Amino acid sequence: MALHEECGVFGIYDFDGGNVAPYVAYGLVALQHRGQESCGIAITRDREVASYKDLGLVADVLTQKVLDSLDGNMAIGHVRYSTASEVSRENAQPLVMHYKKGTLSLAHNGNLSNRTDLRDKLAGTGAVFQTTTDAETIAYLIAKERIYSHSVEEAICKAMLNLKGAYSLLVMSPQKLIAVRDPYGFRPLVIGKMDNAYVFASETCALDAVGADYVRDVEPGEVVMVDQNGLTSVSKTPAPKPAPCIFEYIYFSRPDSVMDGVSVLKARQIAGQLLAKQHPVEADVVIGVPDSGIDAAVGYAKGSGIPYERGFIKNGYVGRSFIKPKQSERALAVKLKINPLGDNIRGKRVVMIDDSIVRGTTSAKIVKMLRDAGAKEVHMRVASPHFLWPCYFGTDIPDRSNLASVKYSDEELCKIIGADSLGFLDINCLHELVGKQEFCKACFSGEYPYDVHKKSDSEDL
Repeated sequence: MALHEECGVFGIYDFDGGNVAPYVAYGLVALQHRGQESCGIAITRDREVASYKDLGLVADVLTQKVLDSLDGNMAIGHVRYSTASEVSRENAQPLVMHYKKGTLSLAHNGNLSNRTDLRDKLAGTGAVFQTTTDAETIAYLIAKERIYSHSVEEAICKAMLNLKGAYSLLVMSPQKLIAVRDPYGFRPLVIGKMDNAYVFASETCALDAVGADYVRDVEPGEVVMVDQNGLTSVSKTPAPKPAPCIFEYIYFSRPDSVMDGVSVLKARQIAGQLLAKQHPVEADVVIGVPDSGIDAAVGYAKGSGIPYERGFIKNGYVGRSFIKPKQSERALAVKLKINPLGDNIRGKRVVMIDDSIVRGTTSAKIVKMLRDAGAKEVHMRVASPHFLWPCYFGTDIPDRSNLASVKYSDEELCKIIGADSLGFLDINCLHELVGKQEFCKACFSGEYPYDVHKKSDSEDL
């Protein structure tokens, strides 16, 4: 089982009636780090919906020929990661559903913890599922509620009462674009303004990509609608305590993004500075494992006074090894993805910063690379606490029996990965990264925002 990255969603409504298809493609490219196996777009003009989705990267799927065939003033897009068993065009999003009230298009980032119960109940009423995604389950619930509701936004609010888990949604009806964030705010979702258009995206970096100004985050539990009358906050049903995922700041999101008012870049640099205080070591150089380890390495260098150097060259055409479905693919991707810069590490005592350790296999390969390149010592520092528990909210943490920090002590793990020393970020200082106490750290602590009785078998991200 692989540790998954998140999906990314992007949506736009242009009041001037311009064709928004190219902007969706630009936004999805900016969110490509959140999903690299499939992508798609659903676009509307004059109540007519066109869509296109396929396996592959955005640039390969949404080609100029495809974009030229699409025209609309309102659209949603999606980039997706899945497990190996789910790599199919059918599971690509957005999902477009035709039902009694018309057409509904939906893009989803997250994971429902009560997916099995919901699907069983829907199947009992005659529902036939064409995919294995949570998006289809949510779409069915909205469609069912819409029959007895005055509007699609009212139906969405009613459907939310049955949903448990993480869901940042973009829902498109023939005349409305609606953004939804679950009451805990597990996954990010932001609002932007571009000329006479509103934009929704998983991260602010996608707003930057299309030249949109950041307006604000969709708040936890909020339903926001854009139609011909403008932007409206329809409702807000927040949880007792919001719980945005702390791992968004540590790994998932791009460093140039800002989520819930917190800079991802600054959060990672603070993590590095804290590591320097918690796990000091005598060394000659600090390096970071691309990409998400680099900013923490800069922070460690500032906190320790040890010079920062570029330690690796990254092949930008290879996706994160972290999100390759098969172990054999992940191992190969590590070798293809990065190559150590021998001149900066040869004969030196190296502090290597990475964002996390899951199984430890990738860390061992990287440490060996540095040894082979001539590093005198390799001291590994991890810019997150120990992974100890599964996640039910969109990050498919492997079974506990496969987590390195569950199987081994720090001393044993240090020996296994081949490092001279090993140090993890103290879980008690995570609040210093984001300047607040309200976030989900269950994968590190086992303390979930609400009672999760059993692991969700949902594989939709």
